[in-house]
Amino acid sequence: MTLPKISVVVPSFNQAHFIEATLRSILDQNYGNLELVVIDGGSTDGSQAIIERYADSIEYWVSEPDGGQTYGLVKGFSHTTGDIQCWINSDDMMAPGCLAEVADFFQSRPEAEAVYGDTTWIDRNGEVLRQQKEIGFNRFIWTYTHNYIPGMSMYWRRRLYERVGGLDPAFNLAMDADLWARFADVTRIYHKRAQWSFMRFYPEQKNRAMRARSDIEEEIIHQRYWPKEGPRFLELKRLLARSLRIAARLVTGCYSFSYRRNMADSSGG
Repeated sequence: MTLPKISVVVPSFNQAHFIEATLRSILDQNYGNLELVVIDGGSTDGSQAIIERYADSIEYWVSEPDGGQTYGLVKGFSHTTGDIQCWINSDDMMAPGCLAEVADFFQSRPEAEAVYGDTTWIDRNGEVLRQQKEIGFNRFIWTYTHNYIPGMSMYWRRRLYERVGGLDPAFNLAMDADLWARFADVTRIYHKRAQWSFMRFYPEQKNRAMRARSDIEEEIIHQRYWPKEGPRFLELKRLLARSLRIAARLVTGCYSFSYRRNMADSSGG
């Protein structure tokens, strides 16, 4: 059976400390039908030299100012041709074998258009902090709590991305939550209990450094789906959603008290 082409877009800006590990984690998948696109926002920290070392394995790459991450992603996806798409930030990594598992999922479920796996949090040195197991997508829980889909473990069919109009550059931090919400408007979002990525968790991480702005953008997205109701009912629904999320995570074994170290070493970290 022919492997589906998977297009991976890597947006980056001044991430020379991490980007080689990211690229290696993708290329070391040895996936037979990979299309890798790297969009660098004009880095000045040596990132370009690192990218150039892998140029023979990259379908398209550029280093130039692009107006921010979302604009860079839009540019990147415009250069892709794969049936399956994803992006992974240049400080995160793919888990070994994830692309083969993603391909198998979509081949075995031709009706599926979007799926996410779990992730493992690591620190800036690649030391494992914890496994972040997630529940399946539930619109009520997602809308009244937060975007719990790990973007670096999310994959979708190209036709879905095109049907919803792609990424919206109006969002600088919650562009993923906005896209997932529009996916969910037209299709089912699947979840697979599998560790598909490593997400770096460190103080300079964009969403941690700009948490307040990220929360504002997520609130804007969630408000689309909140009926016109008073603060009292909104808070009650938030409380119910948080309780349901905790219960669902307990029932599905998401909480783990075991910690593993140096897992990132096996992924080129």
